Amino acid sequence: MGNLFNIETASCLLEKLQKEYDVYGPKRFPGDGCFSDTDTVRYGILNSLEELVWDKKSDYSFKETLLPISDTIMYFTESSTKLPEPKKKRLIFLRSCELHALKRLDEIYLRNGAVDYYYQEARKNAKFILMGCEHSFESCFCVSMGTNQSDGYDAYIHPEKDGFYLEFKDDELKKSAQGLSAPQKDSKIQYVSENKEKVCLPVHLPEDIGLHEMWQEYAGRCIGCGRCNFVCPTCTCFTMQDIFYRDNENAGERRRVWASCQVDGYSDIAGGIRFRKDQGERMRFKVLHKVYNYKNRFGYHMCVGCGRCENVCPEYISYIHCLHKLSEIGGQKNEQ
Repeated sequence: MGNLFNIETASCLLEKLQKEYDVYGPKRFPGDGCFSDTDTVRYGILNSLEELVWDKKSDYSFKETLLPISDTIMYFTESSTKLPEPKKKRLIFLRSCELHALKRLDEIYLRNGAVDYYYQEARKNAKFILMGCEHSFESCFCVSMGTNQSDGYDAYIHPEKDGFYLEFKDDELKKSAQGLSAPQKDSKIQYVSENKEKVCLPVHLPEDIGLHEMWQEYAGRCIGCGRCNFVCPTCTCFTMQDIFYRDNENAGERRRVWASCQVDGYSDIAGGIRFRKDQGERMRFKVLHKVYNYKNRFGYHMCVGCGRCENVCPEYISYIHCLHKLSEIGGQKNEQ
C-alpha cells in the first residue's frame, strides 16, 4: 500500500527531502550528448521530480552518485593532511538492474577482503528509491540475468496520470511524507517481464578458453577507449592520483579516479611486465569476469544486463553476441 502524490504535493515532499539529502536521479542534460545537437541522460541532482526521465535508459549508471569519476579524498602539504568536508546524505532514484548492481559493488568493496572506507562511508549515508520499469529499452537483457525485479529498496515510485505513486519501506523517508495530502492507493510494482534481447549464459567453459580464437576478433576491433567500463554499473576498478598545485609544489590533493581494464597500460607493472598485451586479451578478461569468474567465486553473475556497454561502443562491438559465442562453447543456461 502506497500513496498517490499530485505534482504540487510531490514538490513539497522533495523540498522536505532536500533539507537532509542530495537527491539524485536520471535526468536529461540538453546539448550534452556525443554530438552538439544531442542530449544525454545521466544522474544529477534533481530540482523537481518531473525531471526524472522515464522513457529512456540513462546513458551512464547511478555509480557516479556514490563514487564520482574523480573524487578528492585528501588534501596535503609537506607537513600536514586534511580530509574534505563530510558530504551530505544521498537519496538516489534508480531502476531494478542498478539496485542489483549495488549488491555487486557491496560485494567487491565491503566483503572482498579489506573494507573500502570511502565506499563504506558513501554507502551508509545513502538511501535508494526504486523506479518502476514498465517496459524494456534498447539492448536490455535484465530478465535473462534475473535483475528485472528487486526488493532491497527504501521506497518505490512510478508516474501516474497527474503525479506519482510512492510506497515507503524506510521509516525516515515515510516521516518526510507525514502531513502531506496524499491519498492511499494499492498499486503493483512495475517491472520488465520480457526483453527483446534474450541472452544464454555459459554453464561450463574449457580451461583453455582464454586461448580461444574468438578473442582475436576483438584484438583488431577494440580501440581501448574504456567507454564500456565507464558506463557499467558494476565495474569497480580505480587508481589513485596525487595532484600537486602549480603555485606550491609541496601541496596538493589525492584523488580517487576511475580506471578501466580496457585502457592501455592498466595491467602494466614495474619491470616492464604487461599481463594483457592486446585488446583481445583485455576483452577476454572483462567478459569472463562479468559472467563466469565472478559467479564461480560469489555465486551469482556480476553483469546485471543493463546493456549500456552494447549501446556506447564506438566500434559497435556486441557484448551480447560475445555471450552467445561463449554459450555455444560452454553449453547454455537461460537463467542466472
